[in-house]
Amino acid sequence: MGKIFFYEDRNFQGCLYKCSSDCSELSFHFSRCNSIRIIFYEDRNFQGRSYECSSDCPELSPYLSRCNSCRVESGCFMVYDHPNFMGQQYFVRRGEYSDYQRMGMSESIRSCRLVPQHRGVYKMRMYERENFGGQMHELMDDCDSLQDRFHMSDMQSCNVMDGHWLMYEQPHYRGKMMYLRPGEYRNWRDMGMSNMNRVSSMRRIMDSC
Repeated sequence: MGKIFFYEDRNFQGCLYKCSSDCSELSFHFSRCNSIRIIFYEDRNFQGRSYECSSDCPELSPYLSRCNSCRVESGCFMVYDHPNFMGQQYFVRRGEYSDYQRMGMSESIRSCRLVPQHRGVYKMRMYERENFGGQMHELMDDCDSLQDRFHMSDMQSCNVMDGHWLMYEQPHYRGKMMYLRPGEYRNWRDMGMSNMNRVSSMRRIMDSC
């Protein structure tokens, strides 16, 4: 079945709607995005100047000299301690985050990426070697330990076919994390894993956020 993807903003940014049949009114699907908002603050405990954002922001420095706390009004975001969605990353959903260090981040927040809502199946294929080589396993739900479930000690590439996922360095969803959206990831560099030694568990980012 054919699919067409609509984005709220130019350059494939903002909220995403996936359509595989007739659609008479797109505004209904994007109206949910109007309330999505994350507020960044210069200092801890929501002090200092602030900046509001409702989509991807590859560089916060034009708006804030630093960012040490944030508040998510609605939606799900990944925040990064380097520009252009690089460096350590952390998943935030609706709530208050008063101190970036409590997120396990070594630097202040420098960029953020909106995690679009996804409805439907989740599916990814994991490979033990780069460029989709070696042992392959297919996953459609959460996995708290690659080793225990698949006897797979490492994952070097993957193909995210449906849904948005969080990858964790340690089993049982602990340690450093990494966000993967649909696409082909032929090696760790494609995945943005410069700050992770391995992937040991992964979970789906569900609509509940």
